Amino acid sequence: MTEYKHSVSLDKSKCKGCTHCLQRCPTEAIRVREGCAAISPQKCIDCGECIRVCPYKAKKATHDRLDSLKNYKYKIALPAPALYGQFDNLDDIDFVVQGLYDMGFDDVFEVAKAAEMVSGYTRQYLRSENIPKPVISSACPVIVRLISMRFPLLCKNILPILPPVEVAGKFAREKALSEHPELSDSDIGCFFISPCPAKVSYVKNSFSGTKSNVDAVLSVSDVYFELVSAMNKIKVPEKSTEAGCVGVSWATAGGESTAVFNERYLAADGIENVIRVLDQIENSDFPELEFVELNACNGGCVGGVMTVANPYIAKARIHSLRRYLPVSPNYHPSDGEMDGGVVMPDVESIPQTPLSDDRAEAVRMMSDIQEIRKDLPDLDCGSCGAPTCAAFAEDIVRGEASADDCVVFMRHVFHDYIKRHVQQSRIAEEKTADGENERRKADT
Repeated sequence: MTEYKHSVSLDKSKCKGCTHCLQRCPTEAIRVREGCAAISPQKCIDCGECIRVCPYKAKKATHDRLDSLKNYKYKIALPAPALYGQFDNLDDIDFVVQGLYDMGFDDVFEVAKAAEMVSGYTRQYLRSENIPKPVISSACPVIVRLISMRFPLLCKNILPILPPVEVAGKFAREKALSEHPELSDSDIGCFFISPCPAKVSYVKNSFSGTKSNVDAVLSVSDVYFELVSAMNKIKVPEKSTEAGCVGVSWATAGGESTAVFNERYLAADGIENVIRVLDQIENSDFPELEFVELNACNGGCVGGVMTVANPYIAKARIHSLRRYLPVSPNYHPSDGEMDGGVVMPDVESIPQTPLSDDRAEAVRMMSDIQEIRKDLPDLDCGSCGAPTCAAFAEDIVRGEASADDCVVFMRHVFHDYIKRHVQQSRIAEEKTADGENERRKADT
């Protein structure tokens, strides 16, 4: 199996061994050992929650740098809709588009434009017969990876359409090759300007064995200051946006759902809320739903950890910008067959690391875990370096932790020791006193 390339990393020199990340990681991928956090690559979904909550900035997102533009002859910017919500007093998206050209990009293909295409394909797919419902959006790579790891039965419910960033890369590349036949495919570089690290992982890992149409991923925070400088020099923008309010709305939670024109939908944001919804879907608690939009970040993509603006302020800005845009000026698929170029390969479940390859041994280890849990306090305090007592018990059985790592357990052990020691001392004193009394009686 090919090693998964993660975009969330740890700077051990900054880590203090606190439990903020430990307690917020949705997949229990973090442990604290010997005073420092450790991230399990098998469990990490690159949601960036640890980056968000770390008070020491020990977690960071790995992404491409702006100087990577020099590696390509023809450079295409793929701005995420969330980028538009980062700027104060912006009333015209054309300034952002023109600013990207002025930064050195040869073309700009807005991901918001691709999002409108995906919305059209989604509406077409929802009209299909005999499809698993509710259909779960495939736009957020965190959600896709979370489902494949923790909710494998729901893999069949994931929308089989490529996310807007991939669709944008595909059509941007085709457009460049068509307009500039002198260019080769390797001359063209598609740069996605991303609000979150999960999309970096998506691009770097060649989803389902297929190379991504995106060549590099830049962070919104890296691009922001240079883009602001370029925008401030523009009096009247020459280039204009090709997206409508439908595509731009994808930046916030619920934007994708409203574009499917179906009232039987659910939109949830925030990883904890997402997990709660997936649990309920797996238990068939929403039989009437047809479409589910899930965003790992609070507020949607505007809440990504690679953004600049406060997500709630950015969300308000997005809503304000929508007033100046047409509804959806881009391609709407007909009732015919879906474009094969936007169909996503089936999402396969990711098997978790077993306790043991031998079934009998795995059963024995599971029994040991249950026995150990009986002696643990079930406080889930994280002081042991594991997120929960259940995870700690498993770590002990796997040989990755020791029972004396539990502070509460050791406190009970210490108190029992002190109690026994006091009792033994009292018994010894009573025996000594009895002996003295016997000697006195003998002397008299």
